[in-house]
Amino acid sequence: MPERRGSAAEGAGVALLPWVLAAVLFAAYTALSVSRHLHLRTNGFDLGIFEQAVRGYAEGRAPVSELKGPGFHLLGDHFHPILVTLAPFYRVFPSALTLLVAQAALVAVSVVPVTRAAVRAVGRWAGAGIGVAYGLSVGLQQAVGFDFHEIAFAVPLLAFSLERLMLRHWRAAVGFALPLLLVKEDLAATVAVIGCYLFWQGRRRLGASVVGLSAATLLLVLLVVIPALNPGGAYTYLSSVDGPAGNPVTRLLLPGEKWHTVVTILAPTAFLALRSPLILLALPTLGWRFWSTNPFYWGTGFHYGAVLMPIVFLAFVDALTRLRLRFRARRGLRRWTVRGSVAVGLAVTAAALPAQPLAELARPATWQRDATVDAVSALLRRIPDGAEVAAANGFAAQLTGRTRVFLFPRYPGGPGARPDWVVAADRPRDGLLPARDEVEALRALPGAGYRPVASAAGITVYRLTDPAG
Repeated sequence: MPERRGSAAEGAGVALLPWVLAAVLFAAYTALSVSRHLHLRTNGFDLGIFEQAVRGYAEGRAPVSELKGPGFHLLGDHFHPILVTLAPFYRVFPSALTLLVAQAALVAVSVVPVTRAAVRAVGRWAGAGIGVAYGLSVGLQQAVGFDFHEIAFAVPLLAFSLERLMLRHWRAAVGFALPLLLVKEDLAATVAVIGCYLFWQGRRRLGASVVGLSAATLLLVLLVVIPALNPGGAYTYLSSVDGPAGNPVTRLLLPGEKWHTVVTILAPTAFLALRSPLILLALPTLGWRFWSTNPFYWGTGFHYGAVLMPIVFLAFVDALTRLRLRFRARRGLRRWTVRGSVAVGLAVTAAALPAQPLAELARPATWQRDATVDAVSALLRRIPDGAEVAAANGFAAQLTGRTRVFLFPRYPGGPGARPDWVVAADRPRDGLLPARDEVEALRALPGAGYRPVASAAGITVYRLTDPAG
């Protein structure tokens, strides 16, 4: 009996391990995101935009983002109706912080299926090591370190779906995969690859159904839904895949930054992820990113790599499982392969950590009050709730929860909006729009009827005192 109780306790500990790791990482992700927002390091693009959309859902309105333009329906930009699930939480806690905490929770939950699959495949401690490497991976850190994005929903959905695929629980895998169609339009291609994987595994009817549904959804969204809601009547991002004619292989593989991205995401798996067919699920995301003419998509920054992380790490686990079966009779080699690859992954992760966002938690300034931040926050509080304000990108996310915010320097002066307030830096600083445009817009404010009412730390709040301009 004592042995049974010990065994049961050990089993419970193993089952609890992924959740404990997820809880620790949730705390770290939340601390990072919240501290960045409280230190005025979040932006209108993208946190403010998404808060405006979620606020619209919470108030029973369409997901309109004035930062994109007056009356801009955000489903005419990207297809992400899954954001409506945040509306009840935002209704109770109407703040940008709600979105940041939700993102931290979604990303942290994805650690559970990854760690759980790893523990099943290679044992408790090696599996925990894989879970740690995954939770601290570059793609996840960059995502939680830069505002909020809808792809936060995709990370756990992919992780749970792939875990079910590895267990050959086909219908459960599809159940987790299909909501990806509501996260972002490009993920329809990833769901289609999951359908192809099912077909290859002999689940032909189910696989063909998933592929067909994914293709139909993608066509409907790109050709009907988004154009119908977009002011220009088109899917704007198609322009980023246009480009000069040439060798398509060269376009996909060059410049070298693309290879750096591939190496960065595969190195924590000691490149063993390439031995699993699950790695094919990464091809749609890498394909559209590398084919694009927008260089922001090529690197490892921002949120673009987050959806790749569950694919790469679960492909790693799958590869280790396959190697274990292959080397079943050669225990020493099997043990070395597992321990060595996990050690390499942890070493790569540790080496990259000082340059990644979570390293900010070890810096004293992250936990200290900043007099400049306090002064700017007090300045922003002078703008009354419900007001219309044109704010520079760096201040917009501080106001989207309680005012109607447009983007400065596009507004005032742009068609369809003449806000009562303007918030801008005396010198351009965030680089979202050309500095020359912001300088010219600042010079034009007096002639448009705006007068400065307060300043602090190089930031000025203006009030519209002459509506006639």
